[in-house]
Amino acid sequence: MTDKLTPGVTAPDFALADAEGRTVALADYRGRNVVVYFYPKAATPGCTTEACDFRDSLSALDAAGYAVIGISPDSIDEIRAFAEAEGLTFPLLADTDAAVAKAWGVWGEKTVGDRTFDGVIRSTFVLDGDGVVQRAEYGVDAEGHVARLRAELGA
Repeated sequence: MTDKLTPGVTAPDFALADAEGRTVALADYRGRNVVVYFYPKAATPGCTTEACDFRDSLSALDAAGYAVIGISPDSIDEIRAFAEAEGLTFPLLADTDAAVAKAWGVWGEKTVGDRTFDGVIRSTFVLDGDGVVQRAEYGVDAEGHVARLRAELGA
C-alpha cells in the first residue's frame, strides 16, 4: 500500500487523458472545490453504481460549488465506452500506469472472491480551491457513498 493522503496536505498534481484523449490537470480546477474519486474498473457493477450516483448528483454538487472527477487505471477506450454507456458528463481520467493512484495512496492489495492482487482501493477525496485535501476517504462502499457525501457537504 502506498502512503495515504490526510486532510490538510496538498493533493499531488496530475495531468491525465480523459475519455476524448484531452489532457485534464488538477491545476485546471484551482479556485474551485473538487471531488476526486478513484474507482477500480469501468463498467463493473460497483463502479457503475458509484459513477451513476455521481452523475445523478452532479447538478446538486455543482450548485454547492463542487466539480467531480473520476480516475481509474482503465484505458481511454474503456472509459469512453463507460461514459457513453452510462451518460456520464463529468471527466473520467485514464491512469493507465497507476502513477496517480499510487501518489494518492489508493493503490494496494485487495481481495475479490478468492483472488488477492494489487489494484485501486475505491476512495474519494474532497479538495478546496487551493488543492488542499479537506476529506480523504479510503475503502468506501460504492452503494450509498455519494448520498452520504452529499449530505456531509450540504449538496
